[in-house]
Amino acid sequence: MRRFEDLDEREVLALAIALEEEDGRIYSEYAHALEETYPASAKLFTEMAEEENQHRRWLIDLYRQKFGDHIPLIRRQDVRGFIRHDPIWMVRPLGLEKVRAQAESMEQETGRFYRSILARTTDASIRKLLGDLIAAEDKHASLAVRLRETGISADTRVEEAQAERRAFVLQYVQPGLTGLIDGSVSTLAPIFAAAFATHDTWATFLVGMAASVGAGISMGIAEAMADDGLISGRGHPWIRGAITGVMTALGGLGHTLPYLIPDFWTATGVAAVVVLIELWTIAWIRARYMDTPFMRATVEVVAGGLIVFAVGILIGSA
Repeated sequence: MRRFEDLDEREVLALAIALEEEDGRIYSEYAHALEETYPASAKLFTEMAEEENQHRRWLIDLYRQKFGDHIPLIRRQDVRGFIRHDPIWMVRPLGLEKVRAQAESMEQETGRFYRSILARTTDASIRKLLGDLIAAEDKHASLAVRLRETGISADTRVEEAQAERRAFVLQYVQPGLTGLIDGSVSTLAPIFAAAFATHDTWATFLVGMAASVGAGISMGIAEAMADDGLISGRGHPWIRGAITGVMTALGGLGHTLPYLIPDFWTATGVAAVVVLIELWTIAWIRARYMDTPFMRATVEVVAGGLIVFAVGILIGSA
């Protein structure tokens, strides 16, 4: 890996061409990925990609005047100090904030790069072009400013924010909530049945661990296989499945861990308190993200949970 200080003018210009080409392609990918859900922002990224391509053409013209037609291949990853940007396929599902933050980082980095070149070159034509490029990069270094400049209205930004929230709920909140409900509620019966049947905290703990981990694996696989996310927009199936599986296991482990306490009644009392906390948390998430009135969510979740809780105690005490 080369140090920036060791590059000559020919290599620096070649690197600048590669940076502008890469940035333009990234913005084009952003535009393509966002056009269906966020058309206004997609249009912005298309325009930015065109600007980057224009910058690349300016740099190529200057390079050919100075050094001829052969441009050495020098890339961002070949020079120490540049930020590594994740490929587009690694940052899906794309959210507006994630995209805007990465784009701003790219613009700021490119601006610093051009200022570094400007500080070390005395060639008048290179300095002139660098000044134009720095001004262009500064013009859209802040995407918030660019959004206003390109005429995206406040109503459009609200609509895009709502679409982003819907995507977040579909891809993360909903599978997590499904897992939490299943883990918290469905494991109540076997855990408390084992507790009241044996009055053995260690045996109850083992039953709870088996029920929680087993349910997590089962729910995770089922969620991943149920929907590939292409039509529903619910995101990558295995990411969604992992979220569901982890939250299912956590939901069961919450009232399993108290049975590490040796005293049966103390452990059961703590587990019962944990169950109430879990059910309240589920109700809050439903009210916060699923637009369910809090009191209605509380009654539905708590009532269902208490029924399963009572069934477990009755079966264990039979």
